[in-house]
Amino acid sequence: MELNKIYSKVFGWMFLGLMVTFLTGFIISNNINMLLFVLKIPFIVYVILEIGLVIFLSARIHKMNDTTAKICFLIYSFITGLTFSTIFIVYELSSIIYVFGITALLFGIFALIGHFTKIDLSKIGTFLFMGLLGIIICTIINIFIGNNTFDLIITIISVIIFLVYTAYDIQKIKRMMNTLPEENLAICVALELYLDFINLFLDLLRLFGKKRN
Repeated sequence: MELNKIYSKVFGWMFLGLMVTFLTGFIISNNINMLLFVLKIPFIVYVILEIGLVIFLSARIHKMNDTTAKICFLIYSFITGLTFSTIFIVYELSSIIYVFGITALLFGIFALIGHFTKIDLSKIGTFLFMGLLGIIICTIINIFIGNNTFDLIITIISVIIFLVYTAYDIQKIKRMMNTLPEENLAICVALELYLDFINLFLDLLRLFGKKRN
């Protein structure tokens, strides 16, 4: 299994997933009937569907065929795109494109760090997960508190966590080689990097995005 070949497949699927998400969000945001239909469905339903697909993929990736894995990944990207339709309503399109560019630049830098560093990043996996769990808990708490300063701190820490996660997941490719069929490995890592990118983008959008009047 060649590393460069895996990289091309991983980033190919990740890019496809991002395009499905952003195009879905953009198209729905420009169609009032579709937008109203999406908004009628409780947000928790989308969350449950997304979590369910991630758990299913993670648990079954060793056994499922590559076609099923690809379909699940694209469905996940599409569902995320449904929720992304609100972003195109709240924020100016130019601001979204600008933040997307910043996200891509930072993501690329930390992906290169993950590829070239000699440091074993597997040792920080537990700390990253604990940090992510802490972010989720603090975010839920701040929903009730509504403190803007606390929200800013949470967002900045979240940016740092997902940047490090990017390097961590890139390095994980080397560790996972020969543990999964090539196509399944590509989908598995593509999903993880897709999640890193999406969360990083949302955090940066909260920090630098310009909202519509």
